[in-house]
Amino acid sequence: MKVKEQLLQACYSYVNKRIASYKDEIETIKESIESNDKANDEGDDSGNGKLFNDLELNLQYLNDAKKMLDTLHVINPKTMNTNVVLGSLVKTTSNHFFIAISMGKIELDDSDYFSISLGSPIGQLLKNKVVGDVIVFNNNTFTITDIK
Repeated sequence: MKVKEQLLQACYSYVNKRIASYKDEIETIKESIESNDKANDEGDDSGNGKLFNDLELNLQYLNDAKKMLDTLHVINPKTMNTNVVLGSLVKTTSNHFFIAISMGKIELDDSDYFSISLGSPIGQLLKNKVVGDVIVFNNNTFTITDIK
């Protein structure tokens, strides 16, 4: 399997684990709300306010994770581009970036890759750049040496 395919697979695994975790948490919260409702027939919603807030928060996290999954579905790891776009593997003089989702560091074959989104600050700097372009980020200067 090629590096881009392995990186994309790592991103899918990360997002799918997050989705499963949020779904589990949502079910747990719903069960807690139901058991609180049964225990408190006098109209006292002690604890339910926080549970509803937690439920809403986890529903938002789940929605965000599903958007990440939608982004991954758009990426074709076999596509090669001469400029940095979604799905590009960008090698620079200091780091390797996989333009996909904001996931962070992925260790693969004794190399470190950083999965970043195009919307991130570094992603915005890299967007549409070509080999030889120089980027300055956090007072660090680096040159794009390869794009796949």
